[in-house]
Amino acid sequence: MYKLFIRSLLFMMDAEKAHHFTFRLLRFWFAIPGLRFLTHRAHHLRQPGLERELFGIKFRNPVGLAAGFDKNGLMIREWGDLGFGFVEVGTVTPKPQAGNPLPRLFRLPKDQAIINRMGFNNDGLEVLTKRLQKAQRGRLIVAGNIGKNKDTPNADATSDYEKCFEALHPVVDFFVVNVSSPNTPGLRELQEKAPLTALLNALQVLNKQKPAQKPILLKIAPDLTDTQLDDILEIVQTTGLAGLVANNTTISREGLATEKEKVEAIGAGGLSGAPLRARSLQVLRYLRAKAGPGLPIVSVGGIMTAADAVERLQAGADLVQIYTGFVYGGAYLPKRICRAVLKAKV
Repeated sequence: MYKLFIRSLLFMMDAEKAHHFTFRLLRFWFAIPGLRFLTHRAHHLRQPGLERELFGIKFRNPVGLAAGFDKNGLMIREWGDLGFGFVEVGTVTPKPQAGNPLPRLFRLPKDQAIINRMGFNNDGLEVLTKRLQKAQRGRLIVAGNIGKNKDTPNADATSDYEKCFEALHPVVDFFVVNVSSPNTPGLRELQEKAPLTALLNALQVLNKQKPAQKPILLKIAPDLTDTQLDDILEIVQTTGLAGLVANNTTISREGLATEKEKVEAIGAGGLSGAPLRARSLQVLRYLRAKAGPGLPIVSVGGIMTAADAVERLQAGADLVQIYTGFVYGGAYLPKRICRAVLKAKV
């Protein structure tokens, strides 16, 4: 039904307008008495074989909603009702910002892909913190994806990340540091060894001052070389990070079925979806082989089907996240993944 009817209607709309329309529709749906209960029952699988425990946190299942889908924490309880085990909100920045000019979100249906150059548009740290304080989350695990404002120089970036960490620490279960988005000018320069080590060490200093420390993960780009991935693993070890989220969107446009002229007309932005599948799997296998079994890895990028998710778990991922797969596959994808995980016993 979703692919034949609902997705067809949504894809007739501008991509960003369809995104906001979907949020309004879902919130209206869940506000109707009884529908929340029925939706929860229809989308949930409660099985011990789905549970995962990582960095001291118990996840009811390994399927998460990736950062960027609910930047502002508008639907925390709803994601739990739709069967997700965890959700990553953000990227949030200290000050609210509008992001890049419209249009900035584009579908490539021939490739089952999306290009975005949103630019960390969000309501700001204060608003998100208040929403999370009031959110009913049940057993849903919430991660906070943190970044810097566009007008903050890289030399002062650590201050922005520290502000986000301090404010969100009481209201999230773990953190994801985002230095890998291609849509904030100069941000990926923070992935270089020296500035990244300094940033993560600063966050860990704050973390160790807390009565209860929260796990900090790093989200990396899929466009890193093997040498850069080796540097990342060294940084993880030296800074004591809890794990990695691999990967963010890619700046590559190789192998697309969409007409070259259309892709060029869209312009800059991060590519997500099916074209990222092979690279994300390659990075995961490389990291797992180099790091061994002890490093928690959340795999994201190109997970379009339940089989894709099982493949990631079999390749060494501890958790998986979806975004573009959710757009193309619909609201039952988390449950389909959970069923496949149980069947494959991974």
